[in-house]
Amino acid sequence: MTQAIFNDASQRMDKSLEALRSEFTKIRTGRAHSSLLDHVLVEYYGSEVPINQVANVNVEDARTLTVTPWERNMVGKVEKAIMTSDLGLNPATVGTVIRVPLPALTEERRRDLVKVVRGEAENARVAIRNIRRDANHALKQQVKDKEISEDEERRAGERIQKLTDEHVARIDEMLAEKEAELMEV
Repeated sequence: MTQAIFNDASQRMDKSLEALRSEFTKIRTGRAHSSLLDHVLVEYYGSEVPINQVANVNVEDARTLTVTPWERNMVGKVEKAIMTSDLGLNPATVGTVIRVPLPALTEERRRDLVKVVRGEAENARVAIRNIRRDANHALKQQVKDKEISEDEERRAGERIQKLTDEHVARIDEMLAEKEAELMEV
């Protein structure tokens, strides 16, 4: 009984870490990365789709991405989608290839990005704590229903707390890595 609650909590906490990792890849550093444009949506035959479903996104060099739409008529729409995204990028089109130069980050912009990263990490910590709360509530409900003893509940609660501490420590590690990456010139 308690193992099922523990496994569920563990899986949900792992998903929270994956979500944080995904959010961190969207926050750009000074280097070009093909996943930088993953959340940019392009209007494609009446529906909004991610850019990687209508074009190839490649890293040309450390500060330039190249986007090659699969259809010639999509070049303008892809370029417009990149321009209007929240990334502040100015793409340049050469034939069917769109080059996206990444401007160097200023010190002030780096500090702003660090604040954003810290906020994302705090959201992940809150999610982990909510999962812990749900698991502890499920344990209390099992004691109330007389499915487990109070001793079993206490032991399971300690395991869940240990799992929570491990996941929060991983969040802190990921945050430290991302902050170092952002502040690196």
